[in-house]
Amino acid sequence: MRRPASHRPNLAHLVRSPLRGVAAFALASTALAQFAAPGVQHHRAPRIVAHTVVEGLEHPWAVAFLPGGRYLISERPGRLRVATPEGRLLAPITGLPAIASGGQGGLLDVALDSDFTSNRRLYFCFSEPGSGADQGKNSTALARARLSQDDRRLEDLQVIFSQRPKIASRLHFGCRIVERRVGGRGDGTLFLTLGERFSEKDQAQNLQSHLGKIVRVGKDGRVPPDNPFVGRDSVWPEIWSLGHRNLQGAALAPDGALWTHEHGPQGGDEVNRPEPGRNYGWPVITYGVNYGGGSIGAGITHHAGMELPLHYWVPSIAPSGMAFITSDRYGPAWQGSLVVGALKSRMLERLSVRGGQVTATEPLLPQLAQRVRDVRQGPDGWLYLLTDEDPGQLLRLQLAP
Repeated sequence: MRRPASHRPNLAHLVRSPLRGVAAFALASTALAQFAAPGVQHHRAPRIVAHTVVEGLEHPWAVAFLPGGRYLISERPGRLRVATPEGRLLAPITGLPAIASGGQGGLLDVALDSDFTSNRRLYFCFSEPGSGADQGKNSTALARARLSQDDRRLEDLQVIFSQRPKIASRLHFGCRIVERRVGGRGDGTLFLTLGERFSEKDQAQNLQSHLGKIVRVGKDGRVPPDNPFVGRDSVWPEIWSLGHRNLQGAALAPDGALWTHEHGPQGGDEVNRPEPGRNYGWPVITYGVNYGGGSIGAGITHHAGMELPLHYWVPSIAPSGMAFITSDRYGPAWQGSLVVGALKSRMLERLSVRGGQVTATEPLLPQLAQRVRDVRQGPDGWLYLLTDEDPGQLLRLQLAP
């Protein structure tokens, strides 16, 4: 069982930049000295400027980067939009399936296939309404489609995975998509994070339920034969890992490993590196407590056979979206860092990662004052943020001149 990394943040000294026309925030030169691990060469901390790229979005949830500098953006109420490099929003794309929008549900993550330039394929997850015996219920579903050459419609739409069971809930859909890579190339499979729907937390430990799980499926929805539970009786073979709460961040590290984060209840947000067949503990172990106070279950943080988080937050920041910095845009000290968006804290947080462990944290953009829903590194090497507001924005983080 792993030992958790320290969760105490090294708070940097931050000051507002006087630049006009952009939301500019400067990290004082002492910040990196506080943040850097012992023995690491200190570099001057970069001064970051948040440039507005796209405005007028309604609770945007995810962004993907199309060829030619265009942006593909999902809006939670059920719209998929293309924005031009100049920030002009085009008419909503047609061809989406029925979506159970409301509460935390709607059109959520979107991701391009690694061969998008040749096949125009994309994947998206959404809250799927039930029918028949499941009328009035919903669940997280994963679909694939082709984006038409004119960027106006989806073609050949197929739902390739649907979470079971469906639940009458407007909460905890999870819904981040990551294409798995081995040796730097896609292996034809997708990870999908699935929330436990809040009212059904005990199902996160049930191997005949998709609630509170990460699943791995092929791009056609088939179960990969090397999934950890394939061939085991009374276990659903799509499951990759279990014991999760509400995972709203997922990204591949530079070494190809999957990293995720998930919401705790009141405190106890976690960062994990999910490995096949492992149990991450919810709701048996947690660093959080019930809303309003009181322990969850036995109120324990350790249990045999359950993995401890690499990092956790108390109090909660309500994380959403995450990306590894692999470019040199922000200087060598930031390369390899993990950047996490925060809904409750309305800022970013940078996590220093060494040897597969979180060694320190640093708050970024504390005066942003907007809920950060998604964080991505663009093809240009800059970080991009989506703010979960109405109107919401797509922001690009660049260095101040």
